[in-house]
Amino acid sequence: MSRIAILGGGSWGTALAIVLSRARRKHDISLWVHDPALAATIHSDRENKIYLPGQRLAPEVRVSHNVEDVLAGATIVVGAMPAAHARAVYKKVAECVGGIARGSAASAEITFVSATKGLEPATHKRISEIMTEVLPPELISSLAVLSGPSFAAEAARGEPTAVVLASQSQTLRVKWKVRRYTPLVEELQEEFAGPNFRVYTNEDVLGVELAGAMKNVIAIAAGVCQGLGLGSNPLAALITRGLTEMSRLAGALGAQPETLTGLAGLGDLVLTCTGTLSRNRQVGIELGKGGALTEILAGTRMVAEGVGTTAALLALASEAKVELPITQQVSAILHEGKAPREAIRAIMERPQRPE
Repeated sequence: MSRIAILGGGSWGTALAIVLSRARRKHDISLWVHDPALAATIHSDRENKIYLPGQRLAPEVRVSHNVEDVLAGATIVVGAMPAAHARAVYKKVAECVGGIARGSAASAEITFVSATKGLEPATHKRISEIMTEVLPPELISSLAVLSGPSFAAEAARGEPTAVVLASQSQTLRVKWKVRRYTPLVEELQEEFAGPNFRVYTNEDVLGVELAGAMKNVIAIAAGVCQGLGLGSNPLAALITRGLTEMSRLAGALGAQPETLTGLAGLGDLVLTCTGTLSRNRQVGIELGKGGALTEILAGTRMVAEGVGTTAALLALASEAKVELPITQQVSAILHEGKAPREAIRAIMERPQRPE
């Protein structure tokens, strides 16, 4: 039985604890919650009433504020914290397990899975890059990322959900005394799959992470359109041209084109641009209605990753000499106070060009 430590007591971390407790393989699951009061409440009530109300944790899932207790004996560590906090959390992880990593064969058995969709605002780095920088070298030989169209509430309710796991790592499998290295994603696919949780595999870590970050920005734009009272024509155009924009940047940075048309790209883009549970879309709706960003963010405890990711994407695009017209206008709305209708006009009045 694998012991899985989930880092992050928000909606997605809580949902993963519920989903993985239903997986075909049995797991020993523990959930780390940053807020001690919330951790105590979830532990006693078996429900995260702040971030995932109405969904109960299995009795065997342990909940704690103590990261050392959660990590003890873990063979799989899943990070589901906001991108802005990822570095600090993984530094804590490094402190807790670093001693084990030095001179212990057990360290090679730890697999790290990032389930965070976003970029670090200050450095513009992907979460796997942060993990590589922060974790001891002995611990980063087994690293994967999890993404795809997956609203936490729906996955927790047991609605059919398909996700993608990406990794370039290999893992040692010993069966009938035969030692064979196989892709890590094959092992994780078997660990995570459940009756209503289908897991696809991929080797394009770069593309999966970039897609998961970029779609949030396009979703803010989709929300702005709804907040302005616009119809289906602009939404269809936005999703289509948004995917083109995502593919342009991802391709320039070395991602595989197929990744952007898969679950992590097109799948998650459609979900976040149209789904009522999308935090980024909701931020866009309020902006379209004339709300101020500071007030919108102050009114929710949920994290809309697209707000902090926009500047990071523009910086990456500048380095790669790639144009991101939709992202530029979203940034202008978010950080320069540009009126949403003016932003739409700026996009529509760009020079005509072939598709």
